[in-house]
Amino acid sequence: MIMNNFVDRERNMVNRQQLEGQLTENNLVKTELDLLDDDATVYKLIGPVLVKQDLTEARQNVDKRIDYINTEIKRLEETMADAVKKQEEQKELLIKMQNSMKEMMSSTHK
Repeated sequence: MIMNNFVDRERNMVNRQQLEGQLTENNLVKTELDLLDDDATVYKLIGPVLVKQDLTEARQNVDKRIDYINTEIKRLEETMADAVKKQEEQKELLIKMQNSMKEMMSSTHK
C-alpha cells in the first residue's frame, strides 16, 4: 500500500511537470497569436500537413487548451494533496500500532 502511494505520487509529479510544460508552450503560442494583426494568415499543423486556420478560431482554441490544462493541474494538485493526507493517516496508524505492540511487549515481560 505504501509502495503504491509512492508510485502514484511519482506518476502525479511527472504528469504535473508535463502539464506545466504544455501550459508554458500554450502561453507562448497565445502571446504570439496576440501579436498578430487580425488579417494575418495562421496555419495549424495537422499530422504532416499545414492547414489554414482562422486567427480568431486559433486564439479560441489556445484559450480553451490553457483553461483545460489549468483545470487538469488543479485536479492533479487535489489528488496529490489527498494522497499526502492518506499517507499521513497511514503513518499515524502505524505509530499507534507500534505503540500498542510496545505496550503489549512491556506488559508481557513484567
